[in-house]
Amino acid sequence: MNDLVLFVAFPYLAVVLAVMVGIYRYYNDRFSYSSQSSQFLENRLEFWGSVPWHYGIIFILSAHLLAPIFPGLWAAMIAVPIRLYVLEVIGYALAVITVLGLGLLIVRRLSNRRMLAVTTAMDWILLVALLAQVAMGLWVAIFYRWGSQWYLHTAVPWIVSLALFNPKIEYVTALPWIAKLHMLGGFVIIALFPFTRLVHLVSVPLTYLWRPYQVVIWNRRVAAGQGRLARGVSRYGEPL
Repeated sequence: MNDLVLFVAFPYLAVVLAVMVGIYRYYNDRFSYSSQSSQFLENRLEFWGSVPWHYGIIFILSAHLLAPIFPGLWAAMIAVPIRLYVLEVIGYALAVITVLGLGLLIVRRLSNRRMLAVTTAMDWILLVALLAQVAMGLWVAIFYRWGSQWYLHTAVPWIVSLALFNPKIEYVTALPWIAKLHMLGGFVIIALFPFTRLVHLVSVPLTYLWRPYQVVIWNRRVAAGQGRLARGVSRYGEPL
């Protein structure tokens, strides 16, 4: 019964919550649909933390998604031992980089008074959840090796069965507890998605690609020996 709640009911609840609350927030509080960047408050630690965190997590998530979407391609890629070894080493490196980057972002918020003042309770919940999730993934990678291979035959069939509305929990219930926590942690973060700044993942300004461009021209006129900056003019000849 507990396995049904954890590996069937909870994943569906997390996804429904993320979609419904995310849509509600978008239409009722669209201004908050962003990363709410704090770069202007502190920049140096933000750079050294944000860059490794974002690049590391993007590659890790891409690898996690590639197997369920293209299982045949993933199986062919890890069929050769040397490829599997290389993939495992790259995974370790990316996990370490990601943990270090996120750790720096947490230290940045703790060590800067202005950053601490604008950090909400939900920000801390999200940071702790992300750090725990990545740390558990690194733990699994170190102590339960060749995860690139057994992931394909355990978590992937379970995820696919959920997507097909035919849950098959037998693929994951026998796994070590830390691996199961790591899988459930992913759905915890999905559930937190609509309540945190993670919503910026789906707020990419794609409309910028096709909206009309605007040209601003500044003219400097000399009057009474001093330069004066005129108002800008758009490409339509209208004053700005």
